[in-house]
Amino acid sequence: MIFKRLLLILITLGAVFFYSQTLFDSWEKPQIHGNLELYQTNIILQAQEWNPENNAFKNLKTLKVAFVSKQPLETAIKQYEKVRKSAAGNLEKIQLQLTKQTDISVSNLELGKNRQKQLQVSLQQQRKVIDRIDLHLGIMQAAQANIDRAIQIWADLKESSEIDPDIGETALALSGLWSDSPKILPGSQKLIENNLTGWFRFASLSKLYKLQQTEENLSDLLFSNQKNAEEAVFKLGIVSIPPLITGILGVALLIVIIIQRVIRGRNSLWAQNEDLYWLTPWDGEITLQVFIFGFFLTGQVFIGQFIMPLILSILPLTHPINIQTQALLVISSYFLVAFGVLTVLYFSIKNFLPLHEGWFHLHFQGKWFLWGSCGYCVAGPIVVFVSALNQKLFQGQGGSNPLLQLALDSQDTVALFIFFITAGVAAPLFEEYLFRGFLLPSLTRYFSMWGAITVSSLLFAIVHLNLSEIIPLTALGMVLGFVYTRSRNLMAPIVLHSIWNSSTLVSLFVLGSSGK
Repeated sequence: MIFKRLLLILITLGAVFFYSQTLFDSWEKPQIHGNLELYQTNIILQAQEWNPENNAFKNLKTLKVAFVSKQPLETAIKQYEKVRKSAAGNLEKIQLQLTKQTDISVSNLELGKNRQKQLQVSLQQQRKVIDRIDLHLGIMQAAQANIDRAIQIWADLKESSEIDPDIGETALALSGLWSDSPKILPGSQKLIENNLTGWFRFASLSKLYKLQQTEENLSDLLFSNQKNAEEAVFKLGIVSIPPLITGILGVALLIVIIIQRVIRGRNSLWAQNEDLYWLTPWDGEITLQVFIFGFFLTGQVFIGQFIMPLILSILPLTHPINIQTQALLVISSYFLVAFGVLTVLYFSIKNFLPLHEGWFHLHFQGKWFLWGSCGYCVAGPIVVFVSALNQKLFQGQGGSNPLLQLALDSQDTVALFIFFITAGVAAPLFEEYLFRGFLLPSLTRYFSMWGAITVSSLLFAIVHLNLSEIIPLTALGMVLGFVYTRSRNLMAPIVLHSIWNSSTLVSLFVLGSSGK
């Protein structure tokens, strides 16, 4: 028993170091938030080109007016410059970190090399982001008739020693199209088609075809552009209208909850089960054991550091790994971690079985769907508000869940289906069973109900291993905890969690399609 406790203490210290170091490292990684803003900006630029002659599209015209500003290009330029400033700041910080790495002592040489490699990868990613932004900024400036500014942006881009050759050649081709004495460089059309998408491709090809005086090509381009612009209006509706509606409902529900609580106190519907605690037969050592031996040792160390690398070394994979294979690896890793954690959970509490009927309560009777869907509406405005404050605090840094970027970049149906199963089904089932089903009730032995909700939500956020997501995920976790403690049915937070993840994936898919 003493040896077990000593081992638990040592591994706990290791876990604290691991999570602290991982969260610290994520500070230098960019968030996906900036990318999402640019993808939505690209859709708006595409949508502003839509000018249908048929009055049957009256509703879509209204939608376009609602979501496209009167000066979309000016708004887009400001948005791009904002994201570029953030990316440039990240680049400077990474370069500073690389400089500091040269002072690493001999004893930490191997660790220093790994750290340098990580920083070099982050550096290259930031440079690619900035290069792509500059390429697009030049086109927008040219479309605004700021030709000198556009050509200067492309000239600076072409002179960059770190630039991707294709981006540099594309910048040179664009400079030729918009210069005072226009010239069409060899391969200009191919460069534009390969390196530009959406509205940026349309604007550049339109300029090219006008210079070439190829009326047929220009006519075909204008026709396809109208079709793409119409699709962009639909996309704006998909990513904007549902969150707007649920946000309004969420704010209304929050007002009702507050008013009812003030007027009716503990007799309010939203206060039901507030004082009904679980009978927890195990102590904090068992709770800690599940997370240290299960989540950290089995999930992060054994599966993450040994099993998955072993699988990758055995499988005959070609590099770079295609998106379908990445999706399969993600879901395989997730199921292995879930199986490992739940196995440790079972053996940790099996001596206390059978449990009181309130434990791990998951059934299909009652108002669980109403609780889950209402919780989703309430979570929307809360997380949006918290995320806005969070953005001010982290300034585009702090990392993001890598699954989000994979879903954003992927337009492969099979891969997206696998991501949906992972995030929309597997994650809600496993995470709610563990964090709301086990951890939250276990903590009520030592904390008040709201204290248990808060602590379990904070741990839920931390294990996602991204510094910038801790505050928003804690807020989401508290709504999930509130819904569970009131409904006393795990189906309620599972539904909330599933809708949240699924709607996020749909938005990422729609936004990602704008870059194709």
